[in-house]
Amino acid sequence: MPDETTDPEYTPGGVPTFDAVREKIETRYGAAQGAAELDAETAAGAAVDEQFEARQRAAAERLEQIRASMRENKP
Repeated sequence: MPDETTDPEYTPGGVPTFDAVREKIETRYGAAQGAAELDAETAAGAAVDEQFEARQRAAAERLEQIRASMRENKP
């Protein structure tokens, strides 16, 4: 439990204040956003994006093949 007399981010009962919780969440969210942007700008990040898009296209094509074969088999 934090020191109740010196930490303004906690109530006297030891509960974090709303502002402290919001600040912590905003800091973590900002760090995650920044990391995602940096990942997208690197060569490795771009390669992962390209692989994902290729898999999405392949999946869509395969799904269309399955649907077409099901249409052909209908009486």
